[in-house]
Amino acid sequence: MRLFLLVSLTMIAFAANSILSRLAIGGGHMDAGSFGLLRLASGAAMLVLLCQAQGLAVRQGLRMSLGGGAALTLYIAGFSLAYQQLDAGLGALVLFGAVQVSMFLWGAVRGAPASGGQLAGAVLAFLGLAYVVWPDGSGTAPLGASLLMAAAGLGWGIYSILGRGAAQPLAATAVNFLWSTAMFLPVALWLGGSTVSLYGAVLAVLSGAVTSGMGYALWYRLLPQILPAVAATVQLSVPVIAILAGAVLLGETITLRLVFGSAAVLGGIALVVLQAPGRKAQAAK
Repeated sequence: MRLFLLVSLTMIAFAANSILSRLAIGGGHMDAGSFGLLRLASGAAMLVLLCQAQGLAVRQGLRMSLGGGAALTLYIAGFSLAYQQLDAGLGALVLFGAVQVSMFLWGAVRGAPASGGQLAGAVLAFLGLAYVVWPDGSGTAPLGASLLMAAAGLGWGIYSILGRGAAQPLAATAVNFLWSTAMFLPVALWLGGSTVSLYGAVLAVLSGAVTSGMGYALWYRLLPQILPAVAATVQLSVPVIAILAGAVLLGETITLRLVFGSAAVLGGIALVVLQAPGRKAQAAK
C-alpha cells in the first residue's frame, strides 16, 4: 500500500507540471521564457540540495552533461511555449505520446525486436495523436503548439535514453538541470518576455523545485522497487490525471474527440508495453 501511494503521488506530481505551466503561462501570469528559466533554476537548486543531503557529489562526464542539458532544454522550451495555447490535459497527452513513440522508434532503430502487437500499438498511438491534434476548425488543438509539445516529447525521450546509463541518476539529473539552466538563458532572452508576477513565479518554483525536482527524485527511488513494464504502464495515468485536473481546476472542456483520441493513444502505448518480448519472457518464467 505504501508503494502504491508513493507511485500515485509521483504520477500526480508529473501531471501537476502541466497544470502549473498552463495556469501560469496560459493565464498570463508569466511569459514562457521566464517560466521555463525559473523552473529549471529552482529545480536545479532543489536537486543540488537533495544530493548534498544524501552525500552525493554533483558531477557527471562533460559529454553526458552537454547531451542531457541540451535534451532537457529542448523539452523545457517546447513545453513552456506550447502551454501558451494548449490545454493542460491535451498537452500532457501529446507530450506523453511523443515520448513513448520516440523511445519505441529509437529501440527499433537500435535493433530491438518488435512484435506485431507492439507495431500495432505504435500505429494506434500515432493515429490517436494525429486525430486529437488534426485541425478541425474548432481551435481546440492548435497545430503549431501541438508540434512544439511533440518536440518537447522528443527532447524528454532523448533525455530519458541518455539517462539510462547514469551511475548516480539523482546527481546526473542535478548536473543536467544546471547545464540546462545555462543553456536556456539565451533562449529566454531571445523570446524577450517580460511578464513576471509574484503568483506566476510561485507557480514556476513549485513546478521546478517540487513537482520536477522532488518528483523526479522520488521516482528514481521507486524505480528499483517496481518492474520496468509496470513503471512504463503506470505512467499511462499521467495524461488522464492532467485531463481530469484541467477540467476541475482550470475549467477545460473534455470533448469526445479528446476522449476517443486519448483512448487510442493510451491503448496503443499499453499494447507496446505489454507486448514487449522481454516482458513476455519474464511472465513465462
